[in-house]
Amino acid sequence: MYGSFGTPRPRTVAPGEYPVWDEALALVNHDLSALLPDRGPLRLVALPAWPEESADDEHASEHVYVALPDGRWHGNDLPPDAGAGPATALAAVAEAAQDTVLECLWQVWPVCAEHRLGMHLGQEDGQAVWRCAGGNDEREPGHVQARGHVQAPGHVQAPVGKLEESYRSRRERRKQRKENKQNKRSRRG
Repeated sequence: MYGSFGTPRPRTVAPGEYPVWDEALALVNHDLSALLPDRGPLRLVALPAWPEESADDEHASEHVYVALPDGRWHGNDLPPDAGAGPATALAAVAEAAQDTVLECLWQVWPVCAEHRLGMHLGQEDGQAVWRCAGGNDEREPGHVQARGHVQAPGHVQAPVGKLEESYRSRRERRKQRKENKQNKRSRRG
């Protein structure tokens, strides 16, 4: 599993090895295919623990990364404790996927359809969500509520794994508005 110069070579993680991360990656890939359909699905790759880690810890495990279809990745490995539960795994995998897409492809992903800004991972009611910082009006970023608590900046575009649904409904509304305008014009003329 080591290449030239003693550098470890990544291996493709087989389905089922890390089931919680597999499920999280499936949701993230759903979002990726909704906005970047030609990029292909991301996958998990693993590197063995470095010899120094193995010498210090007899239970040292491998390092798992979210990679592009060609095996390239960027950023930190998935924290071992991130596989403890679905919500934690989804947040870790989504963040790792975003790092890999941004740094390897030099492409911002995901992008808010309304504001054309890159979105970031956030939490809303214990759920991983894609959050956009756009939409500065008195009801949104930093506005102090009557009860004295400050809202998170921007807006939630969609839960991780459901970007397609939010973009589809937006496209459908845009199409309906266009049809309504055309109908008004045809009735006048």
